[in-house]
Amino acid sequence: MSSVVEALVPGGKANPGPPLGPALGPLGVNIKEVVDAINEKTKDYNGMQVPVKVIVDDDKNVEIEVGTPPTTALIKQEIGIEKGSGEPNVNIVGNITIPQLAKVARMKKDDLLSYDLKAAVKEVIGTCVTMGVTTEGMKPQECQKAIDEGKFDDVLAAESW
Repeated sequence: MSSVVEALVPGGKANPGPPLGPALGPLGVNIKEVVDAINEKTKDYNGMQVPVKVIVDDDKNVEIEVGTPPTTALIKQEIGIEKGSGEPNVNIVGNITIPQLAKVARMKKDDLLSYDLKAAVKEVIGTCVTMGVTTEGMKPQECQKAIDEGKFDDVLAAESW
């Protein structure tokens, strides 16, 4: 029987305090080693909250699974904003380009329902709607229509999936 501890930790900056320390303590594992391993695996997500799953089996073997941060966190990092708009249809807080959207889509590839980059980018654009972020200077819905019409096919073709 293995035990599973799930937590949201700051990328590259997890510490033995809550939520990890109190959850790992009763399992009898070296908390410092686990925290160091988590920090090593999450260092690329510095400044973002990252979902982490720590699985400890009966022999005290530790397996760490790192998820990807929420799409909103990736968008915020990509365009350099602190938070989304409280009134997304009124206040616009930033603009994101198709190549930036493609980068976010690649990072979230395993979590998205899309099978190709074009659909994945449209899925990420959906998140921009609620954040008050424009895409290529347009309302997100207009950008999705433009993608459907093939206006960004050349840009998307240059991106890897």
